[in-house]
Amino acid sequence: MAYDFTFDQIRNRPVTVIGGGTLGRRIALMMASRGGTVRISDPQQAVAEAAVQYVAETLPGVLSERGSGEAGTVVAANGLADALEDAWLVIEAVPERLEIKIPLWGEVDRLAPDDAIFATNSSSYASRLMDERIRDKSRFCNLHFYMPPASNAADVMSDGETDRAVLDTLLRVLPEFDVHPFEARKESTGFIFNRVWAAIKRESLAVVAEGVARPEDVDAMFRLNWHMPVGPFQMMDGVGLDVVLDIEEHYAQENPHLAEGPRTLLREYVEAGKLGRKTGEGFYRYDS
Repeated sequence: MAYDFTFDQIRNRPVTVIGGGTLGRRIALMMASRGGTVRISDPQQAVAEAAVQYVAETLPGVLSERGSGEAGTVVAANGLADALEDAWLVIEAVPERLEIKIPLWGEVDRLAPDDAIFATNSSSYASRLMDERIRDKSRFCNLHFYMPPASNAADVMSDGETDRAVLDTLLRVLPEFDVHPFEARKESTGFIFNRVWAAIKRESLAVVAEGVARPEDVDAMFRLNWHMPVGPFQMMDGVGLDVVLDIEEHYAQENPHLAEGPRTLLREYVEAGKLGRKTGEGFYRYDS
């Protein structure tokens, strides 16, 4: 099967985003910035509809700031089969749990067009760990986004069997959507940037867990010393502390020598329901 597409070849085919949460809706936003159709599928229809609303409200500002592009059509799909019809690219952005991802990809494989490219947005699991129910593993890879539209880099990484044409298509086509991919040239937990970020995040959590500083102290020093708009704890609140904890638990499974303190601190917040911006409180409080 050929997976070697140009932008002109795919511009009239939809992109499917599975998962309408924090990252899923932002991925949909970027894929809607060059016309065409984006379909969002989520087990909770209300989440999919909220994602569509987010894109509708945010896209005009993105296009205006960029000074180019064309607003696409974003819809909440009526089930997975509807979401996948004629899609050229399927991006999965569901929670970081293999027991969810593996059966989901089996369903996608059964329903999607034969020439669709499959990509998981997983931030901590290599795609090969969830491809057991995909018949043609050469069309599957990691495509990990950060936090668009502000942070538009993305990691692309093979599942070990990915067709070179799949990777080249993504490297060539995604910049049309103002998504800028970088290829991890060998399997790497955390890909490229996240490996560096994980060390910063973990040590920031350790400083607070040990009582050395408060989250606001760490963030303020980052903003002052590195001229960053936000610090590590503000970033974690934006991602969701439950997601951050899932990622850290996965790193700890691979490296049991990692200190427990950072994960203990995260668990305290997650168990209290303080997940960050999406719940109104994490390391900081947020207006509704």
